[in-house]
Amino acid sequence: MASACDRKATIIDGKAIAQTIRSEIADEVGLLSQKYDKVPGLAVVIVGNRKDSQSYVNMKRKACAEVGIKSFDIDLPEQVSQAHLISKVHELNSMPDVHGILVQLPLPKHINEEKVLTEISIEKDVDGFHPLNIGKLAMKGREPLFLPCTPKGCLELLSRSGVSVKGKKAVVVGRSNIVGLPVSLLLLKADATVTVVHSHSPDPESVIREADIIIAAAGQAQMIKGSWIKPGAAVIDVGTNAVDDPTKKSGYRLVGDVHFKEACKVAGWITPVPGGVGPMTVAMLLRNTLDGAKRVIEQ
Repeated sequence: MASACDRKATIIDGKAIAQTIRSEIADEVGLLSQKYDKVPGLAVVIVGNRKDSQSYVNMKRKACAEVGIKSFDIDLPEQVSQAHLISKVHELNSMPDVHGILVQLPLPKHINEEKVLTEISIEKDVDGFHPLNIGKLAMKGREPLFLPCTPKGCLELLSRSGVSVKGKKAVVVGRSNIVGLPVSLLLLKADATVTVVHSHSPDPESVIREADIIIAAAGQAQMIKGSWIKPGAAVIDVGTNAVDDPTKKSGYRLVGDVHFKEACKVAGWITPVPGGVGPMTVAMLLRNTLDGAKRVIEQ
């Protein structure tokens, strides 16, 4: 991995870190199984047949099997009514063997995402998107039951790479409900000084240049150039963008929101795309499911 960069930056190998976390989880699942004869259970709900959603869901189900978490597969047709989907969620809420419920987003247009997510029991909200979990994340001195997986993975990458957050200037690029907003709240909880840059920020470059830590989650291919990065900064690239590449069999390759080759020469740490944040998101989902199960089983 390291050779891909004419570099001074340390490449943060998300794949390797996620694998370490997965083996830690597998050990803990084994202990639960021995001691209580119970294992964590994750219900993964998918509506319709979007190719990208299906591949994410398969990845999550496979990861469960690898660490010994039981996965409950709920596959619903594209035309399913909102009422039927919500009754499915209620059914999963009441199943004692299900400790986590994940509804794969996006949902079809005719379904109100917020209504569905609010119906998931807060004790089983392993995606961390329930308004109560996000609300507690936003408040000082309150602890959410679950943190959203991708933001949690970003901070885990920093801490396992020896990058301290406390007192640092952090800039988050993007303000989505899934990454930008919650990761900015998490950084704030970790005592960083946080700025959020978004599509209406007049001069993103000058703000980003001040950052000790950059979390790029804008969904804009290679938007952040090497010249925008403060020497020695830690760069976590959440972006996954397909760009045309005739040399590849698929006709495209994946790049982040950061210009990797340029950034390598300036940054102190950087995550590659792919192989950075992606594997961590799944590892954090497994971790959340295990934590939810332990709360119930070890009571």
